[in-house]
Amino acid sequence: MCGIVGYIGSHQAAPVILEGLSKLEYRGYDSAGMAVFDGKKIGICKSVGRLKVLEELTHGGATMPGTVGIGHTRWATHGAPSNQNAHPHYNQEETIAVVHNGIIENYLPLREKLVSKGYQFVSDTDTEVVAHLIDYYYKGNPLEAITKVMNRVQGSYALGILFAEHPDQIFAVRKDSPLIVGQNEDGCFIASDVPAILKYTRKVYFIENQEVVRLRADHMHFYTVDEEEITKEPVTIDWDANAAEKGGYEHFMLKEMYEQPKTVTDTLMPRIKGNDIVIEELGMGDEEIKAIRKIFIVACGSAYHAGMTAKYVIEGIARIPVEVDVASEFRYRNPILEEGTMVVVISQSGETADSLAALRESQKLGHKVLGIVNVVGSSIAREADNVMYTWAGPEIAVATTKAYSAQLIALYLLAMKFAKVRGMLKEGEFRSMLGDLKRLPGQIERLLANKQRIQRFANRYIGAKDVFFIGRGIDFAISMEGSLKLKEISYIHSEAYAAGELKHGTISLIEEGTLVAAVATQDALFQKTLSNMVEVKARGAFVLAVTNEGNTDIEKAADYCIYIPRTNPYFTNSLAIIPLQLFGYYVAVGKGCDVDKPRNLAKSVTVE
Repeated sequence: MCGIVGYIGSHQAAPVILEGLSKLEYRGYDSAGMAVFDGKKIGICKSVGRLKVLEELTHGGATMPGTVGIGHTRWATHGAPSNQNAHPHYNQEETIAVVHNGIIENYLPLREKLVSKGYQFVSDTDTEVVAHLIDYYYKGNPLEAITKVMNRVQGSYALGILFAEHPDQIFAVRKDSPLIVGQNEDGCFIASDVPAILKYTRKVYFIENQEVVRLRADHMHFYTVDEEEITKEPVTIDWDANAAEKGGYEHFMLKEMYEQPKTVTDTLMPRIKGNDIVIEELGMGDEEIKAIRKIFIVACGSAYHAGMTAKYVIEGIARIPVEVDVASEFRYRNPILEEGTMVVVISQSGETADSLAALRESQKLGHKVLGIVNVVGSSIAREADNVMYTWAGPEIAVATTKAYSAQLIALYLLAMKFAKVRGMLKEGEFRSMLGDLKRLPGQIERLLANKQRIQRFANRYIGAKDVFFIGRGIDFAISMEGSLKLKEISYIHSEAYAAGELKHGTISLIEEGTLVAAVATQDALFQKTLSNMVEVKARGAFVLAVTNEGNTDIEKAADYCIYIPRTNPYFTNSLAIIPLQLFGYYVAVGKGCDVDKPRNLAKSVTVE
């Protein structure tokens, strides 16, 4: 959530900041602002709405001259979206400017203390407390003031800070909210994420918790909260810069859907060696794998749905009990993690606050954690005991598609590896499944090529008020993700139900013309799902069916059928989700929704 960009160097700062913030729009925001030192004072300009408004107010940055500045896109937490609440925030004398991602949990008592000392507040934000608190401790030494603030505030934060008395410096601080810095021959940068500065440098430094960095135009220094200088090594980012651009597609989401065959291949093939699966980054020998008694998968949103699929696959072929937890629940329910428990934390960004907290809680209880993430060098990647990357490349659209597909592949590989090591898969079964995995990219391409048919169907449901998704087993996990895709980008109310639960109350929601999307890819459960389709159709539902090629019996109970290629029953999610992604996308486009940046949502949820 939110985005920070800062620059100090030989070029004008405002245009660099605006361009960097534009690369972070996918993170979600409702206002934007900049602070630039013009040679005499720190000037601030901020506005509610899209970044375009700020660009117009500053004429592309031309009205804010200066070579040192910080910028921010805000997603409201404390205080409604408004010009007053937008970042940056000043101290009272307007000599210190601060941008902040995260939440200061103890801001109310700090605010009361500052008010008692004569400080006046002009916003409702927790961030303004930071600006005044820095001022309170500042006695000429910025580093000293900042570290004192770090020892007083509680919560999560990434901060960019300017001091009018030190116009040749930017300070940046991090605790539990992502922050990187980079450098090239023209200056130094701070940012919340790599795309913001990828145009300028590929060598970045990941700021760790409780670290401070002082940036000048030609160098940077890193410090601990105790003001001790430390050294850090840069990480080279090898993304193709064009991968973060639309490449001729109308939306990033559509582009990323069409990148799924490559994403699946890139995540899959490096881990297949001959007729075996080799996951070197797992960091576990065969005896350790055999000793696993239980697996906890912890995630949020789509990653949670990938985890639900993994539960069926791992339990089905490796015969290891699996619990899947929403990360925000896991961290507060005092989970019982016995000896032999493996914890897997899944996150596209690697910065999801609840997932990161669950990781730390698991480690505190003495258990190793495997992180499955997409962003190299992210917090979960750095803090997990081992990390398995999903090589999806940058995913810009808020609604995940290719990263979700890559997570499924990583989980299939884990399940098959565990099953083989534990002797639960015969060699012939293992090779057959391996062959099915290798065929998935081509099968996904076939489904994407059928987009026009799905688009025509989606156009009929632009005005829908309610849509229900049903399925059994793995099909229920697919239904949850299909429902989420539709609701998060089209704003149509949508729910997913285990089909067998219909009689227990939810069938009362079916009215004449209600769309019910039934997923029926599991042959062992096909007839039961077919019966559920007949039940809703008898009550007036229009039934969309997603099933395997050859299951033509489904046409007796469905009004519209989408067929997916045959594959191993455990892998059908990777195929059935494609038409459901396309359906959600084309409904949202037909309604005129902002597909890449749906309202109230953020790509990287870095606060609770």
